[in-house]
Amino acid sequence: MKLAIVILNWNGKLLLEQFLPSVIKFSEEATIYLADNASTDNSISFVKTTFPSIKIIQNKENGGYAKGYNDALKQIDTDVFCLLNSDVEVTEDWLVKISETFKNEDTTTIIQPKILDYKNKDHFEYAGAAGGFIDKYGYPYCRGRIFNTIEKDEGQYDDNSEIFWASGACFFIRKSVFNELNGFDDCFFSHMEEIDLCWRAKNLGYKIKYVSNSKVFHVGGATLQSSNPRKTFLNFRNSLFTVTKNAKGTLFSIIFIRLVFDGITGLKFLVELKPNHTLAVLKAHFSYYWHLKRLLNQRKTIKNKIKYYQRTSIVLDYFVNKKNKYKSL
Repeated sequence: MKLAIVILNWNGKLLLEQFLPSVIKFSEEATIYLADNASTDNSISFVKTTFPSIKIIQNKENGGYAKGYNDALKQIDTDVFCLLNSDVEVTEDWLVKISETFKNEDTTTIIQPKILDYKNKDHFEYAGAAGGFIDKYGYPYCRGRIFNTIEKDEGQYDDNSEIFWASGACFFIRKSVFNELNGFDDCFFSHMEEIDLCWRAKNLGYKIKYVSNSKVFHVGGATLQSSNPRKTFLNFRNSLFTVTKNAKGTLFSIIFIRLVFDGITGLKFLVELKPNHTLAVLKAHFSYYWHLKRLLNQRKTIKNKIKYYQRTSIVLDYFVNKKNKYKSL
């Protein structure tokens, strides 16, 4: 089975300098690619000089995570892609159990490893932790992370289990399935495009798994920090995109509840003296309405919409019922 590790880069020379050595050291069975999103720093020349074994694909524009990978992956001949963030440190044998799972389970098409915090290595990391799920209204949560509560890794998720979505920080997918799904939705730019892709894969009957005995450490927020209103905008807007396209049931009632919850969140940002984030939530909804016709047309093309949620509202579970760990749900 051929495996390609593809690292998307945009002006990330310092991250590449710090994290590429571990990827090269522990990934002998894979071919490593750098997909560059029209960087303006010297990251490409740095990689060519310092890591000549890495193959470089140069995209013509910065299309974000979604279009950046869509453009680059068309040029790679492999069986399985590993989409790896540039701020991830990998560990010895991290690819072994992933490869075994793909070889032994034909219907498993997407996998993520255990994702721990590079800065606090005995804790899970926000973006993926031990595998993701989603509630009825499109709010994502993870085993090991619900909203901003991050669990310590005490072996409580040392299993290999089916999940709903895998983190884009370290995302393995069969090339045949990526192509069947026509890749990521370019309109997302970045954030939650992997959840949309996983949801579409689930609607086709494919399995997504978390493999605990593969472990990586993720910095998180290295390219767009949580304090940046742009990240707030993308998260809220793209979550609405994902639900509108894929959710089974009466869409109006789902979106109405989302309006209420998002409105409360916007007010919370105001109380916390974060008016730029309140504005980002408003902009997210206006952008959503601008794209609504396209989203509804995409929704019509998805015929087999599955039951997608375990919890009706992770918002109420967390903020009202005080359930802040996955195992308490």
